[in-house]
Amino acid sequence: MGDGGMLLARISKELETAGPNCIIIGPHQAEYEQLRKVWNGMVDRRPAAIVRTGTVAHVAKVVQLAAEYGALPAVRCGGHSIPGLSTGDDGIVLDLSAMNRVVFDPVSRIAEVEGGALLRHLDVAGAAAGLVTPAGVISHTGIAGLTLGGGMGWLSRRFGLTIDNLLGVDLITAEGRALHASADIEPELFWGIRGGGGNFGVVTKFRFRMQPLGPVLVGRWKYPRPAFGAVLRGYRDLAAEAPRELTTALTITSTAIAVSAFWSGSSGNAFAAIQPYGSLARPDAIMVGGQTFLELQSRNDAHFAWGRRYYAKGGFLGDIDDRVINCLLDSIATAPTPDSEFYVLQLGGAVSDVEEAATAYSGRAAKFYWVAEPVWDNPMDDSRCIAWGRSAGGRMAAISQAGNYLNEQADTGKEVSYHAYGAEKYNRLSALKARFDPSNLFRLNQNIEPDPSLAAAR
Repeated sequence: MGDGGMLLARISKELETAGPNCIIIGPHQAEYEQLRKVWNGMVDRRPAAIVRTGTVAHVAKVVQLAAEYGALPAVRCGGHSIPGLSTGDDGIVLDLSAMNRVVFDPVSRIAEVEGGALLRHLDVAGAAAGLVTPAGVISHTGIAGLTLGGGMGWLSRRFGLTIDNLLGVDLITAEGRALHASADIEPELFWGIRGGGGNFGVVTKFRFRMQPLGPVLVGRWKYPRPAFGAVLRGYRDLAAEAPRELTTALTITSTAIAVSAFWSGSSGNAFAAIQPYGSLARPDAIMVGGQTFLELQSRNDAHFAWGRRYYAKGGFLGDIDDRVINCLLDSIATAPTPDSEFYVLQLGGAVSDVEEAATAYSGRAAKFYWVAEPVWDNPMDDSRCIAWGRSAGGRMAAISQAGNYLNEQADTGKEVSYHAYGAEKYNRLSALKARFDPSNLFRLNQNIEPDPSLAAAR
């Protein structure tokens, strides 16, 4: 029996009395091959065991066993980590997907969300009452990973990031201890988990403030390649004057540029707010109409489907100046596949209302977030697609603001994390890591290394 087999045998014995809601899957079981997969089809790893937990006690026990046996735990909710950090070779995948309940009070407008829930679970729960929590733009994304990295999407300009609507969390530390963190209880930990990722423990429950949202108007115009320059310059000028009820985005491929506009304010102002984005040139395709928020949230699901292959490199912009426009035009001309793209999401508004130092997330002053994202299906294209993503993303990064959004970064390592947070925040996070995870048990993430001088003292 190899090391992986011994680990599986040990944890199976330890968890045999955990109850029917704790399911252990090893490589010898038929469902293992399917369950070891994650969203990014390029990730191919073989954990020693996949443990599907049903209770907080299960989570605590698995974390304790991982520490005891020296096995790296990978925490999986939606499995959307681009570098595949929700799985790992020879370790334990802590699969929270069965812990996906959402309970909300329409009077207080507060939702309690278990750590394995997906965006669609939260969206559906609030829809009947006309309530939302601002989150991402793909409904099969996990709430946990999205939130802990910051969480940006269509409603961020109006209501802030996902973390700006987070009231508290319950989590299991590297010692297997249950903690609550909020503005009043463990405030430094609460600061750190709002942008610091999964470095400090396994979050088993989130408490969110929900926001009222009525009907929305969505427009999408697709412009041909000859119009790219005019569209980008016109878009830049319009976006500079956009009210916070309006969020816009660009999807740029080698053949077309799609301009999307989402209006969440008063219906009387809706058409006037989005119509100018359809007049930047002569569009090849037009889609304008009312949508439910649920429809909007799921419209990207098929394009970013499970099993496709992904790479991403992104950054923040203060403006879309001529250098940025020229870089976008030059880089997208060599995109390796038809679905490879530059995506640009407008920020500002409520995101920038929060002080930079208030959360671990960095990038409050940014007006836009961009990501170079090759998307492909054939493994034979891996090398050239990754090379394009790194090259195109690197050129854009050279003219971008400091900081980064780690949820959309395929590359990992201390340099990546340090650049994202900057020295002051990274050092503060490192001290926090030394307090809650001095041995760096939780390192299958965009990792923050524990301050060695503080970790040694614990």
